[in-house]
Amino acid sequence: MVPNVFESHIIDINSQDREAILTHFRWVRGETERLVAPLSLEDQVVQSMADASPTKWHLAHVTWFFETLILTPYYKGYSTPNECFIYLYNSYYETIGERHPRPERGLLTRPSGDEVISYRKHVDSAVENFIANADERTWEIVGPLILLGLHHEQQHQELILMDILNAFSHNPIFPSYLDHITLSEKKAPRLDWFEFDGGIYEIGHKGEEFSFDNEGPPHKEYLEPYQIASRLVTNSEWKAFMSDGGYERAELWLSDGWSIVQNENWKTPLYWKQIDGVWMAMTLSGLQMVNDESPVCHVSFYEADAYARWSGKRLPTESEWEIAASGMEIKGNFQSKGLLQAEPADGVLSSFPEQLFGDVWEWTQSSYSPYPGYKPVSGAAGEYNGKFMSSQMVLRGGSCVTPVGHVRSTYRNFFYPHMRWQFSGLRLADNI
Repeated sequence: MVPNVFESHIIDINSQDREAILTHFRWVRGETERLVAPLSLEDQVVQSMADASPTKWHLAHVTWFFETLILTPYYKGYSTPNECFIYLYNSYYETIGERHPRPERGLLTRPSGDEVISYRKHVDSAVENFIANADERTWEIVGPLILLGLHHEQQHQELILMDILNAFSHNPIFPSYLDHITLSEKKAPRLDWFEFDGGIYEIGHKGEEFSFDNEGPPHKEYLEPYQIASRLVTNSEWKAFMSDGGYERAELWLSDGWSIVQNENWKTPLYWKQIDGVWMAMTLSGLQMVNDESPVCHVSFYEADAYARWSGKRLPTESEWEIAASGMEIKGNFQSKGLLQAEPADGVLSSFPEQLFGDVWEWTQSSYSPYPGYKPVSGAAGEYNGKFMSSQMVLRGGSCVTPVGHVRSTYRNFFYPHMRWQFSGLRLADNI
């Protein structure tokens, strides 16, 4: 059984509250190591594709972030335990220097796993001392950076689970990350629709709570009247799409998507396979029968868009999704629940859409681009989001492997439209 990695931990932290930041720092860092605990040393060094990274690399990289962006420039007297870490564990920060090629991270058998753990302990000790002793002027700068580093580590907690699932999916014995979980036998409710008036709405993050720079600044947008589905698209509904030739009908697909369908022979969502006439899916609990009532997962933007066309509907824009989610309590099937896979909606129609948070990231039809007035922050931290605002699509809401407390109604996730290894699904929308 997985160690107690699934305890809820939500703290509304002021970046100048040193005690709260210290508590949260210890918790997030501990969560990462508890998340990794069920993995063998062999599990932690494998890289199954160029887009994924070995667990050991994740452990080192999130530590590199604190060292490189906080300790080295701001903590006098700090020294790294190994100069090669600066090169090996840089991900994409051009302002910091050269880095090891991403597709070759699985070749880094050295430094060893023990050295990486020692590195984490070294940096943890330095950060804790820095939090306690930094002067007020320095802390005004560093406090927000530490919060950024903690949210960055939570993103990598999700990536660890994404990447290990992809690695395990290539293993013919279909290993499990955690003991088998008995899923709910709930039946998904009938699909209903919630209508929203057209008009001018304010979009984007406002307030003092933490947010990434790409969530702002707040700005006005005009929306036409629209409606949004009461729940996510289910596996049963996806099977109907497949049975109706969804993956064979060119008219349903964007051109780039159709090329990928043909070139890569897509016939199903990622991780699905038919065994003795039964649809099975690889999960973090091993190979399981596809639950018809659960939301479809591991589909690309191209697949989501094709399904929406097939159904006579469309994907929501990210602004439409945000307005639908605004003011709602952020609760759902997150990593803290321990299922680590999507589950059916509650089955009881309510006065608001279900499953807006958790279960699966929801594709929108919105390209990932800057909001009006957006300016990246200065320095290396400015490379965090802004440089990726090209050729990617926005997803909203979080998933079953997203750390609880990490997501907001304004949170903008983004992936290239062909990617499927993230826990992504869809919700339909339509014009009124």
